[in-house]
Amino acid sequence: MTDDPGAASTAADAAKVRVCAHIDELADVLLATSHDIHAHPELCYEEHHAHQVLTDVLDQQGLAPVRGAYGMATAFEARAGSEGPEVAVLCEYDALPGIGHACGHNIIAAAGLGAGLAGAAVAEDLGGRLRIIGTPAEEGGGGKIRLIEEGAFEGLAAALMVHPSGSEVERITSLAVQQFRVVYRGSAAHAAAAPEQGINALDGVVLGYVNVAALRQHIAPDERLHGIIVDGGQKANIVPQRAEALWYARSPTRARLEVLKQRLQRCIEAGAAAAGCAVEHEWVEPSYDDVLDSRLVLDRYLANARSLGRDPRPDSEVAIVGSTDLGNLSYLVPSIHPMIKAAPDEVGIHTLDFAAFAGGPQGDRAVLDGAKAMAMTLVDCWTEPGLLDSAAAELAAARGGA
Repeated sequence: MTDDPGAASTAADAAKVRVCAHIDELADVLLATSHDIHAHPELCYEEHHAHQVLTDVLDQQGLAPVRGAYGMATAFEARAGSEGPEVAVLCEYDALPGIGHACGHNIIAAAGLGAGLAGAAVAEDLGGRLRIIGTPAEEGGGGKIRLIEEGAFEGLAAALMVHPSGSEVERITSLAVQQFRVVYRGSAAHAAAAPEQGINALDGVVLGYVNVAALRQHIAPDERLHGIIVDGGQKANIVPQRAEALWYARSPTRARLEVLKQRLQRCIEAGAAAAGCAVEHEWVEPSYDDVLDSRLVLDRYLANARSLGRDPRPDSEVAIVGSTDLGNLSYLVPSIHPMIKAAPDEVGIHTLDFAAFAGGPQGDRAVLDGAKAMAMTLVDCWTEPGLLDSAAAELAAARGGA
């Protein structure tokens, strides 16, 4: 690349036109991929159909993907470019139990695929390197965390992905999260003939739940505690000898999550003590960190999205609250997680209504616009002098503060 800023800007603008045109040429393939994944929802680490569909397209486009990458059967990786800073585009493609692609991961997968293919077409010319990484099991399985442990993201200068929602928002309002599994053990007895001989494990669950309900009044407004009873007994006329609950604790930062976890645990243990039950519990790994968005890279994405007619709003105006394993990666590599509109404002993610929109015309527009905005951001990363170095410094400062 030339050192002349004007020439560099002209080259970047021309490259952005190229990548958008390339995505338009691939539109039928990208939308067919999105629809195929949407029609075949698969749970975490079971995404064999999506893995095949995505890697087949990469193969057909000449990128020779590594299937089953990093020891994970449904992960994949493809590379382009021979020198220069290396940026990754991430694909997610797992679904939710019962409600399918109600989080729109088919859109994430197809948009990432499109951005990656367009970026691969210009990487060599722009002096950049690219990885397209398929990351399984975002919905609770921590696929990116396993990939981190396997070294999948080493050497990256930035990581990009886009997530659909009902609103166009600059970034997710992310919360660090960890699951808490609790098993209560009592003694069975006939509930009518000799209830006094039993110790009711379900009572332990219920009393713990009531404790947490009281605690919710006294936690910060940006924290969350929510749980379900997984096992409440086998038959109503038997005093339950075993019961099980699953809780989620969420807080805006790693440090605050640790404090909230201890408060939750005390509530659970108090319920067991009141019921006279034994209790076993574990904090389920992996935990998800909050997302440290790279503001510098995100600003380039936002400008590119606006050039397509999109209007992302600050998360201070519209909050899409959730947790993602991208948070863990964002502590290591400058990363972005913008939310792209794929449904009407009133339709929330993780609903059957959102699942329908994710496979419809609004979802299709999100695929193509998301692919273009990310592909243009790849161009910025490779052509804007100092951007990635500044993003690395920005992350170091944010990580120190966190």
